[in-house]
Amino acid sequence: MENNQDIDKRFNDASKLSEEPAVFPGFDEVWAKVEEKLDKKEEKKKTVPVWFPYGIAASLIIGLGVFYFLDKKDTTAPVQPVLVEKTKDNLPKDHIQAIDSTVKSNIEKEIAVPKSLQNKSGLAYENNKTPGVIGNSAADHKSDEIYASRKAEYSTDESFIKKQDQTVVTTSQRQGGQRKDTLREQNIEEVVLTGLAPKKKVAYTSSSAVVSTQSNYIASNTSQALQGTAAGIQVQAYGIKRSSREDSKNTLNMVNSGYLNNSNNNNQIVIRGAASLNGNNEPLYVVNGMVVERDYFNSLNPKKIKSVEVLKDAAASALYGGRAMNGVVVVNTNKLSRKEKRRMEKIQKAVAQYKQNPVSDNEGYDAFVENPFELTKNQPLSTFSIDVDNAAYSNVRRMINNGQTVDKNAVRIEEMINYFKYNYPQPKNNDPFSINTEYSDAPWNPDHKLLKIGLQGKNVAMDKLPPSNLVFLVDVSGSMNEPNKLPLLKSSFKVLLDQLRPEDKVGIVVYAGSAGMVLSPTSAKEKEKIISALDNLQAGGSTAGGAGIELAYKLAQENFVKDGNNRVIIATDGDFNVGASSTSDIKTLIEEKRKSGVFLTCLGFGMGNYKDNTLETLANKGNGNYAYIDNLQEANKFLGKEFAGSIYAIAKDVKIQIEFNPKYVSSYRLIGYENRKLRNEDFTNDKIDAGELGSGHTVTALYEVIPAHVKSEFLPEENQLKYNKTSPSENFSDELATVKFRYKKPDADTSREIVQTVKNEKSKAPASPDFKFASSVAWFGLVLRQSNLIRKKDLSEIENLAKQGKANDEEGYRSEFIRLIESYKAVSK
Repeated sequence: MENNQDIDKRFNDASKLSEEPAVFPGFDEVWAKVEEKLDKKEEKKKTVPVWFPYGIAASLIIGLGVFYFLDKKDTTAPVQPVLVEKTKDNLPKDHIQAIDSTVKSNIEKEIAVPKSLQNKSGLAYENNKTPGVIGNSAADHKSDEIYASRKAEYSTDESFIKKQDQTVVTTSQRQGGQRKDTLREQNIEEVVLTGLAPKKKVAYTSSSAVVSTQSNYIASNTSQALQGTAAGIQVQAYGIKRSSREDSKNTLNMVNSGYLNNSNNNNQIVIRGAASLNGNNEPLYVVNGMVVERDYFNSLNPKKIKSVEVLKDAAASALYGGRAMNGVVVVNTNKLSRKEKRRMEKIQKAVAQYKQNPVSDNEGYDAFVENPFELTKNQPLSTFSIDVDNAAYSNVRRMINNGQTVDKNAVRIEEMINYFKYNYPQPKNNDPFSINTEYSDAPWNPDHKLLKIGLQGKNVAMDKLPPSNLVFLVDVSGSMNEPNKLPLLKSSFKVLLDQLRPEDKVGIVVYAGSAGMVLSPTSAKEKEKIISALDNLQAGGSTAGGAGIELAYKLAQENFVKDGNNRVIIATDGDFNVGASSTSDIKTLIEEKRKSGVFLTCLGFGMGNYKDNTLETLANKGNGNYAYIDNLQEANKFLGKEFAGSIYAIAKDVKIQIEFNPKYVSSYRLIGYENRKLRNEDFTNDKIDAGELGSGHTVTALYEVIPAHVKSEFLPEENQLKYNKTSPSENFSDELATVKFRYKKPDADTSREIVQTVKNEKSKAPASPDFKFASSVAWFGLVLRQSNLIRKKDLSEIENLAKQGKANDEEGYRSEFIRLIESYKAVSK
């Protein structure tokens, strides 16, 4: 090296000064090796191998590959949700969205996808072994929906869920179509779909959650995810099984905004999107007795509010029906100024009004024309059969409470009047009923009068009632498979069973495609046996009503109790479609069966396909009565509180004939009873069928009278008769009319007659509460029927009259009628 000589010289000089040996033995040899090492190190620093960059690149590739395969095998890694962005229009029909072919093939092996489906379109997979279905937005494409039906078996020993018989069905896409959400039209920007999760609990950053147990794992979307989907998206899983023994205890949890229907028969679970549900949770706003919109309510001046009351649950439903499911806010205000009234009316007109829905076209009602005015000189007699039915009132109540337009042919005014009881005295002597009359002003035509005729049936104590032979005839056809039909029917019959005694017997006959007996006549003391037979009834099949009636009457006749109460109680929606099904066929059949001495009670259930005309025909022609059961409260009224009057007849074939005196009555008309009118000569004919009167029952009829010398627009034109002239007799100058009644005892074939006269007296006393209430019910019925024979149609006046006649309303039925008028006022504007 270049500095070696200088170094040696310095070492030598230093050695001489210290007088020590210059070097130790072998120094030269050691120093040579040191120099050699230093020279080699310097050469290494200056040299860079050519292969070095390539080695680094290779190492990176190998490292990434290792991490890639490790990530694929990691079953405990978090499951990342798949984001399906809003797709464009005009996509190919067989568009396949696959994430990774390698992963796809691995998943197909694990879940055992059939070969026939591996090449089908519409199937997509996530990169975490989670199968899913990806389709276009339902808001943008009308029918691009994919329904997956999976049959899954959950295992506790495997890290993934086995799936068998997986079927994927796709429908072709219609270009340019749009699907509208049932709540509102909306565009979906993106949808998050997650499938079945791996074994461990995994945290998500999206609106999804995975719930796992030791035996099974279910992934469910939260309300936010469901609200992002459009109407009609359904996920169905069939045949779900659990490995553990707690099949019935451990149930699946459903999401907050979905709808879960778990059937015990087929373990079917259906989750529907939020659009299929009614998301409205606003209360009903009532201001000064009128239903208003929220904008109207919000615009109220707080200083003008006198009181605010909030009603919920049963109290709200009792007042305003189904519309009050979210509660009612009742507001009373102080007197508003004219300016405030105009402002409020303007707001009310500006907001969307509550619209009435029409009654289903499948419901059957017989059309009829209201009774006209008759000229007394030409036709002084009026004859009709009494009617104790009350089905029309509860049916009309159902329509109003459901916000439906009332079918005028469903309104039979006499049934609405007779739904209520009136304070008539008990009969004296041995007569089965008392006769009560009242004469006062007609509220809807001020110059006219009303004649009220009331019958009060004799109350018979329960311990003196004859033993009963009852046959329940139950419709179990497919049309009865609704919550307000067969289930309500069963509950109603249980109410009736509570009223029976050990000496009473019950048999059960059912009919669907055919008729059969499910319970032979059994003592009412074996209530559990009867209830068990009722609970086992299931709906399904067609409706062979005629065959059911035949079998029920046969069973009643075979177990006939002499001097007892023999009755068939039919419960149906009236939809007969097999065998004797037409109205004429049913009429002929039931007229034949009434000769057996067996009475009939008809109970109607349901809506949508309800056949009122069929059940009315059965009741009218079969020595029977007829009620419509729309809820358990109505069942308790008819079969519980009014049990004796509904089931035990004290008189049959009851007819009324009234003769008006032309001296005081120029014209008259019968309110209601259009289907019960008889020919005048039928009054004394004992072969003519008429209505029955039950224990404690009341029957009320109203005649509208145009007094003599009153000029009325409704007065018929007088025909001049040449040969027959009717003139008032001076011997009966104080009589307004004569009323005759004919009836038979329940086991008799010959009728008896009772006669009572009505005096033409001008009473100074005001009309009784019963008169006011009965006339308000008739008035409301005339408005519902859109009668052309009334002048005044103001619902507020009807409501005020009903309030005047409310009197002592212990049961609350008159108060309910007043609320019904309020509801109708709100929806009819």
